[in-house]
Amino acid sequence: MQAKQSFTAKSPIDFRVDSIMKLMTLEEKIGQLNQYNGFWEITGPTPKEGQAAKKYADLKKGLVGSMLNVKGVKDVRALQKIAVEETRLGIPLIFGFDVIHGYKTISPIPLAEAASWDLVEIKKSAAIAAEEAASVGLNWTFAPMVDISRDARWGRVMEGAGEDPYLGSLIAVARVKGFQGDDLKARNTILACAKHFAGYGFAESGRDYNTVDVSESTLQNIIFPPFKASVDAGVRTFMNSFNELNGIPATGNAYLQRNILKSDWKFDGFVVSDWGSINEMIAHGFAKDSKQAAEIAINAGSDMDMESNAYVEHLAALVKEGKVKESLIDDAARRILKVKFELGLFDNPYLYCDENYEKETIGKAAFQEGVLDMAKKSIVLLKNEKELLPLQKSGQKIVVIGALANDKTSPLGSWRIAADDNSAVSLLEGLQNYKGNQLTYVKGADVAQGRTEFIWETKINTTDKSGFAEAIQAAKTADVVIMSLGEHGLQTGEGRSRAELGLPGVQQELLEEVYKVNSNIVLVLNNGRPLAIPWADAHIPAIVEAWHLGTQSGNAIAQVLYGDYNPSGKLPMTFPRNVGQVPIYYNYKNTGRPAMNEPESVFWSHYIDEKNTPLYPFGFGLSYAKFEYSDLSLNQKTFSGDGQIQATVTIKNTGKYAGKEVVQLYIRDLIASVTRPVKELKGFEMIELQSGESKKVSFTIDKKTIEFFTANSKWEAEAGDFKVFVGGNSMQTLESDFQYLNN
Repeated sequence: MQAKQSFTAKSPIDFRVDSIMKLMTLEEKIGQLNQYNGFWEITGPTPKEGQAAKKYADLKKGLVGSMLNVKGVKDVRALQKIAVEETRLGIPLIFGFDVIHGYKTISPIPLAEAASWDLVEIKKSAAIAAEEAASVGLNWTFAPMVDISRDARWGRVMEGAGEDPYLGSLIAVARVKGFQGDDLKARNTILACAKHFAGYGFAESGRDYNTVDVSESTLQNIIFPPFKASVDAGVRTFMNSFNELNGIPATGNAYLQRNILKSDWKFDGFVVSDWGSINEMIAHGFAKDSKQAAEIAINAGSDMDMESNAYVEHLAALVKEGKVKESLIDDAARRILKVKFELGLFDNPYLYCDENYEKETIGKAAFQEGVLDMAKKSIVLLKNEKELLPLQKSGQKIVVIGALANDKTSPLGSWRIAADDNSAVSLLEGLQNYKGNQLTYVKGADVAQGRTEFIWETKINTTDKSGFAEAIQAAKTADVVIMSLGEHGLQTGEGRSRAELGLPGVQQELLEEVYKVNSNIVLVLNNGRPLAIPWADAHIPAIVEAWHLGTQSGNAIAQVLYGDYNPSGKLPMTFPRNVGQVPIYYNYKNTGRPAMNEPESVFWSHYIDEKNTPLYPFGFGLSYAKFEYSDLSLNQKTFSGDGQIQATVTIKNTGKYAGKEVVQLYIRDLIASVTRPVKELKGFEMIELQSGESKKVSFTIDKKTIEFFTANSKWEAEAGDFKVFVGGNSMQTLESDFQYLNN
């Protein structure tokens, strides 16, 4: 009986993996751990010399398990044919690609999608990306990035869900399920990859690839939750990160990969290194050479080597020298082979290789409709004095100023490597769809000077003001001026950290000069990170956060500006008043000297030259509707064990437009075994109200709501006093209190 139970514990896939493993040499197992970038023109001549020739020989010998940056059915099929039909065992390849927010059809950047707080729409967006990517032969994306970050200087905030672990966890689940669907063998799904494990978003100074030094409390309570949620959602791959953590590079960090991920969380997929990160441990000063780096990485639990060539070159020797156990090679190879079976590649290696399906799928109309919906829901209205918005649809003279308004590439944002330049709908094009007003466009000033294609670098225009005079003259006679300012899409993303967070280059001066002749300005921000815009907030009557919204960007913004869509987005990251406040975030600790009631005292936590408060807080976003919160009540003031409390609030639309509102629940644990934040997001609900309509919204508070990683080094709820806050953002809330009691 016991033997039968042991036998049936294995899945059919496990048995198939076992059968293949018995046939494999050590070198072939190691080959499954090796990932190469596309190293030659697939339809061109076979490489005869150099590194490309060596990689081609490895491919023919079955020493490659995966390839990345190969796209298109024709090329994928050609490479898969070599792996399946020309190697000894015929093990198929996995083809990976950075499908971050779309393949050809581009959705808003992930940070913008997070501003929608619409989990259903975010899941749909990932599903669109997956279907289009799968149609060209791909079966793996290196997304979602689930790093929490509090530092807008870091360029990769555009790739994540912002600063909050609760919202970030829910979005991680939505994106994983959107990419992977219900069946990995389906032709419209691809593998997801939770990255970067772990701490990458906490790079010192916001400088990409920099050192990370965080407490265990921050690691467990802030950084880990979206990764754990990804595991629970069934994500099949993880990627480790470039940074070190507690002095150990993440790629060689056994605590992260073996103890937490594979042991505590029972993750049974595989871990891929980030690009070249195994060999980068040499520069870290953690490994003396590539051979030692390979030893450290495999022992630590990094299963697949992306482009370091360290595993394929050194692991066999390390096993023979007794420095690496062959059982670790076996474990990594099993994990990779299992995922290949789950993808259906052993049953049909050419499952993703249908050229007719590819042609039918790329850019199809349903995708365009989907990314347009996502873009509209991602827009955040930051300011709207005198109800300047929505614009009148006729009888006005509107002048549009800003190079970004007529740019069809920048709206695609960063990390859209398969998209075609000039394929986005520009803001100007979107506005031109509305025929009732007189529309004039003047560039005013370039945002960027030059572009280097290889590294997608744009340099900020800090000198050329030659277009100012024309813009100022045009603005003088306008009824409304729309100024499209911010960052070019390629001024954000990996390797694009900024030391300043204002409008780049000469744009701030352009804004101020136009304001002098016409204050009736709608500022449309295009950016991939929170910006510090205190002057604009003080002077400009209407400000719209329009991020980098993808293929349908211009149509989405125009529909919001003209009121055909009422904005409902809420900020997923805090906007600072000054870069000197960064990192700034809503769920900060109170400290022993919080804000004091004695203004003459200097002995409290503050700046002498700036407020502590943000320019726009986490969760903030206006609507053309107006929402009034009242009557926050709890059905009881105490609960214990598995009990619960219902918190109910009334929201009324007191404006003249119907609109959507994201009602947000925050909790504060007043006394705990480790200090707790002043508030933490614990729930939200999007509601839609007609003008004059009211609705009650209820939230359930239970033991799970108040759990955290305590001084006992485990997740648990501690008895004590709590505050509960409900409102339309993290600062403007109604407040009540309750107690959690021990059983």
